[in-house]
Amino acid sequence: MPRVIPVLLFREGGLYKTTRFKDPVYVGDPINAVKIFNEKEVDELVFVDITATAERRRPNFERIGEIAGECFMPLCYGGGVKTVDDVKDVIACGVEKVAINSHAVENPAFVREAASELASSTIVVSIDVKRDFFGKHHVYTHGGTRKSEWNPIEFAMLMEKMGAGELLLTSIDRDGTQKGYDLELIKSVADAVSIPVIACGGAGQVSHFSEALDVHASAVAAGSMFVFHGRHRAVLISFPSQQELKQAFHKV
Repeated sequence: MPRVIPVLLFREGGLYKTTRFKDPVYVGDPINAVKIFNEKEVDELVFVDITATAERRRPNFERIGEIAGECFMPLCYGGGVKTVDDVKDVIACGVEKVAINSHAVENPAFVREAASELASSTIVVSIDVKRDFFGKHHVYTHGGTRKSEWNPIEFAMLMEKMGAGELLLTSIDRDGTQKGYDLELIKSVADAVSIPVIACGGAGQVSHFSEALDVHASAVAAGSMFVFHGRHRAVLISFPSQQELKQAFHKV
């Protein structure tokens, strides 16, 4: 069955959820969330420190170690990673994969260096994408605040060439909306590379997962869907049952 991956954002020790990468809402304690996802037998978790790059600091290794120590499933960490030593130190905390975002755009050769030192399977390149007024996709960095010169297809192809093991592809426009993935974006990137593409940004129901897989995503990720409940977005950490997922993926 395809992987279904919660993406959890943290800052200042707490868990937050954004909408279109803005307006962070506090949703609880990371350790409590991990324990719930352990019970739900989640495939994998992604944790992203959303302020590390903006604050120009290294990852909070102590906090990462605490989270990894409670995790019964593979964990991917992203945020503030700029050197091979950063990657090694994150892995030493008990993390299986490291996501690289802004620094991959600023210095693509760093991905090659990291992948050659630690194996491609360890390196995830996180690609954040936003549409412009004309509907064209552009890669953004620094939490969606800086537009780069790259379009996502060319950048994804370069990251594969540099040795990335997989890509975490997030639509900034869909983030937190729960209205469904940007299927055009997913298909265009997934069809351009041979490494796995994890679709992220916009999932609000299980049927959205199968839609992303239909356009060749290898795995699906979500945030709001797993931390909010109902119209009024009450905070409730949850995850679909294995039966719900099997039914949704039956035709995939």
